[in-house]
Amino acid sequence: MTTNKTRTALVLATVLIGLSGCAGGGGTPASAPATTAGTSPSMSMEPSAPAGSTASGPANAAAATITISKFAYEIPGSVAPGAEVKVVNMDTAEHTVTADQDATLFDVEVKENGGTATFKAPSVPGTYAFHCTYHSNMHGSLTVK
Repeated sequence: MTTNKTRTALVLATVLIGLSGCAGGGGTPASAPATTAGTSPSMSMEPSAPAGSTASGPANAAAATITISKFAYEIPGSVAPGAEVKVVNMDTAEHTVTADQDATLFDVEVKENGGTATFKAPSVPGTYAFHCTYHSNMHGSLTVK
């Protein structure tokens, strides 16, 4: 039990440190997330892996995190087929990441205030639209390459 609490505290601290570097002075957000509430789930996103890295390399493993903040998804450029995708919820409300076409592909519930969940990316490359079942304005898409 203590290990889970310690792991959760470390994850939360890491996310908070990462987010603090993204905000401007006075708590103003630095920029809009890759996909925000109200945008089209069919929007295309380019991979963000550095030159020379592979889909299964360490650089991509670190990028396989979806962060939920201010009722919007911050999504990695792409993930490898079958990769583990972590979801971190920084909001004060519970959210889901649920595949639009077929919820059996992925459907995770993420508790509020730093809650985390993981799911396995689909094994077939493609772009997978998803939504939050609790908040109809939240949409995104996961690119599997």
